[in-house]
Amino acid sequence: MNTRFLPGTCSLASLTTVIVALGGFSAQAQTRKNAAAPAPVPSTTSTSSSALRTQPQVAQNVAPGRTTRSGPSYIGIGGNLIGFGGDSPLSERSFAIISKIGLTNNLSLRPSVLVTSTPPVFLVPLTVDFPVQSVTPNGQINLAPYLGGGAVVSTNDGAKAGFLLTGGIDVPLSPRFTANAAANVGFIDGAEVGLTVGVGYNF
Repeated sequence: MNTRFLPGTCSLASLTTVIVALGGFSAQAQTRKNAAAPAPVPSTTSTSSSALRTQPQVAQNVAPGRTTRSGPSYIGIGGNLIGFGGDSPLSERSFAIISKIGLTNNLSLRPSVLVTSTPPVFLVPLTVDFPVQSVTPNGQINLAPYLGGGAVVSTNDGAKAGFLLTGGIDVPLSPRFTANAAANVGFIDGAEVGLTVGVGYNF
């Protein structure tokens, strides 16, 4: 028997044993790793395609002239029928150009101009519009109140600006027309009060 190859044979056998042992250990570790991580279930949050898409952010757009919850925007004419407290068109009988410009579902800009023989007064209030309310059982008469504040600008003896408080109601007359009544309190040199009534054309 040739004993010169015996040490080499033993070494090869030992190396083979080590490799097999390491392979078994690696396979066992991989098996444990796979067992620790559960397989994803289809149609769940982790695998659903809807979860991978970014949800769009919905914002309330400002679209001037839009319809609000109190009704459509309009422009019209009327008159300042009652006034007191000063000598500007706000506190006197005067011709009125009225308007409503819807900004969001519940906010409107309601600029108006009061004109007499004296220089005009500009009213620029921002109002909160409330939903239309029926005041009759059959719903034939509806009212849409609003409240707000803004600026009053008098052009008499140079431009003067002051704070404005306003409140009123819109009354839908038809798909094309809206009646309006508003009480305005302006603070320029002092407090001035006026009551305007008019009819607007819806747009």
